[in-house]
Amino acid sequence: MGRGDLTDEQWQRIAPYLPPERSGKRGHPYNNHRTVINGILWIDRTGAPWRDLPERYGPWQTCADRLYRWQRRGIWQRLLQTLQAQQDATGNVEWEGCALDSSSIKAHPHAAGARQTASKGGKKASRQPTSRPNRNRRKTKKRSDAVAGD
Repeated sequence: MGRGDLTDEQWQRIAPYLPPERSGKRGHPYNNHRTVINGILWIDRTGAPWRDLPERYGPWQTCADRLYRWQRRGIWQRLLQTLQAQQDATGNVEWEGCALDSSSIKAHPHAAGARQTASKGGKKASRQPTSRPNRNRRKTKKRSDAVAGD
C-alpha cells in the first residue's frame, strides 16, 4: 500500500456504496475498485497526466474511464453526500467555515512587482531601466526629403 492509498478503514467505509465488481451482466468484470480508486487518488494528488500512472494501479485507461463513467452516473456525488450525512449524524462535520478569496490577502510589495527603494542598510536602489534606442530600426529618408533632394 502506497503512502496516499486508501487505508483499510477508509476502504471499509466507502466499499458498500460502490457498484458491485461483478454485475451479473455479460462482459468483462470491473477491475478491483480499490486499486482503481487508489490510481485516481494518485493522479489527483500528484497532478500528473494519466499516461504517467504507475503500473501498480493498472492501465491508466481503466482508471480514467472509471472516473469519468462514475462521474456521469453520479456515483461520486452520492458517495460524498452519504459520507457527509454519516459524519453529520455523529456531529463530526462543522458546516460553518471560513472561505478566503485570494484578492482579500495583501501580498508583500515585492510580490506585486513594486519598484525597489533604498533599504535601511544604506544600499542604493536598483537601477531603473532606461530607454534604449532601437538599433534594429532601418534609417529611411522621409518621402518629403527624397523629393526635395532630387
